[in-house]
Order: sequence, then C-alpha cells, then structure tokens
Amino acid sequence: MLASFTLPPKKRSLVSLAVAEATRKPELGRGERVLPGVFRLRLPLPWPGVPHCNAWAVAAGDGIVLFDTGMHQPGSLAHLERALAMCNLSIENVRLVVCTHAHSDHYGQAASIVDRAGCELWMHPNHEHMTRMAEDPDAAFARRMEVARQSGVPEEPLRRYASQRNARESGIASVIEPDRALLPGVVVETDLGLWTVHETPGHAPSHVCLFQPERRLLISGDHLLGRISLYFDYGASPDPVGEFLHSLDVVEGLNARLCLPGHGRTFTDVHAHIAGNRKLVDERLTAVLNAVDEPLTAFEVVPHVYGDALSPLNAHWLLSKILCYLTHLHATGRIRRVPGEPERWTA
Repeated sequence: MLASFTLPPKKRSLVSLAVAEATRKPELGRGERVLPGVFRLRLPLPWPGVPHCNAWAVAAGDGIVLFDTGMHQPGSLAHLERALAMCNLSIENVRLVVCTHAHSDHYGQAASIVDRAGCELWMHPNHEHMTRMAEDPDAAFARRMEVARQSGVPEEPLRRYASQRNARESGIASVIEPDRALLPGVVVETDLGLWTVHETPGHAPSHVCLFQPERRLLISGDHLLGRISLYFDYGASPDPVGEFLHSLDVVEGLNARLCLPGHGRTFTDVHAHIAGNRKLVDERLTAVLNAVDEPLTAFEVVPHVYGDALSPLNAHWLLSKILCYLTHLHATGRIRRVPGEPERWTA
C-alpha cells in the first residue's frame, strides 16, 4: 500500500531485508507423513515472512481428503504434485477438497484440483471476501485505496502506488463455488474417523476448523498457527477481533491434543497457543488504546503498536490489523470516531 514513501536509514535497512526475503528463490513443495494416514504438504508462497503454507492429506478409502490447496501461481500445481509424490500420492487420489477458509493460499488451487480429480469442494458459504476480489480485482484495488486514504495514508505514495500497479494475479486459479456448505453438523469421513466442523471466524469470515474427536486432532487453518501470529480481514465483518476471540473459546472447548496448522509445524501445546493468542490480542489492543489519547488516524497508530516495522511490503497487513483493533475498541465502547477526513480515533 505504501509503495514509494521515503524512509529513514534504519527503516530502509528493514525494507532491504524484506526485499531480499521477497526476491529469494522460492522453496520446493515438500511432503511428509506426520501420523499414519496423515500427510503434511508444505507448499511455497511468494510472501515475505510467510514462505509456505500447509495442506493436509488424510487417507480416505481408496484415496485422500485434501484439506486446503495452496496458492495458485506459476508452477504451484507442480509443487503440490511434488509434495504428494513424496508421500506416494497424486492429485488423482483426491476424493474431496475441504477448505478451511477462502484465502488464496488455502483455496487458490481448488478449481484446478477439482477439475483434475473429478471431486467435490466443501467450504463455508461466507466466502465473498475473497471470491469477490478474484472476480473484480480492479474494484477490490479501488476499495483498498479508498480505505488507505480514509486511514490517513499520505496521498503522494498512494498516487505512485496506483501508477505503478500492474495487473496482479489473485492467487486463485478460478472462482469455484463449493458443492457443499461447510457448516456445523457436516462431517468429513476419513480412515481416521469423522471430522466435525466448527465455525471460527475472525481471521476470515469463512474460517472453520475441523476436529477429529476420538484422536483429538485439530485442523486449524489460520486460526491457530505454528507460531503466535495474528491477521484479520478488515471490512468483511462487523468486528473481526471480537469474532476471533470468541473462536478461541470455541476451539478451547474441543480440548485438542495435536494441532495441524495452516502454517508452521504441528504442535501439541494447543491450550498454550490459545492463551498466547489471547495475550497478544490484549497487548495489541492496549497499545492501540494508549496511542489514541489524542485523535490519530489508523496510519498514525501503526508505529505506536509495531514500532519501525512498517515497510512498503507489509503496510497493507499492518494497517488492516490496526483497523480491526480500532473497530473492536469502538464496538466495545472504548474509543470513538472523530468526524472528518481522514478518519481519526480517540479514547
């Protein structure tokens, strides 16, 4: 979002590191067995700081259920094929695709896999936050620019960003509607038993987690990750942070003992991760609340919470999170909007 603004030397060094990360040679797809009948497929991503995502292949009869798909980009299907082959599997073994949510790194290759394997796709029906962007990227970009402007991002870098923008791939092969709505009451059958569906919005409105109760296994998507990290879709629901906190309560009640996350390695300290997420949300909200003793724009709040981490590569992510924290504080009556443009907030 801030493609061309001037940074002081210390920040320029951070940007250089981020650029190096962004331009490094991507990883190859990799597959490994983590349990009998459960395979982790680690698929490369082009994003700085997020080098890969996980898809999970679970044995089901004469094939597999594929939970999440990886992002569609040049060579991405070959990475998936390579990861599957390392587990003695192939795309033709996929009997069902289940997406934890409709972000591109979890849904992006769904259409290609469904077409090739001849299987169904199951996903939560509240997926417009991503499919609308994929269908009309220009409108989505215009909205992003307007949100940035209203959030206090300076006009000049926004103009440069718009002028330098090329047609960008959405990360989605093509928009495909789910064959079945992934809602509570639906179960996914595998050789490990039935997986139940639990709505966990916050990170995304379409987010669900899948739970295998006898083995206490949790496929968590991006609700819980291998490390404590937060991101929320801004503008697609009234209070993403509030939804996320409630979703933590939902998952805590499942009492899972092994988590299969959307990024990072499996982990057993599920309750510690839940507590860590709550703690980090509380710290971020406190930092935002302390910052707005005087009226500030969302853009002005960012350094109060993230220090000098802001760069052209992460500005959209950080601003989206700050807007979600401000929205939650407003929804809970702790701050108010100050009339005018750009939008400002104060305690």
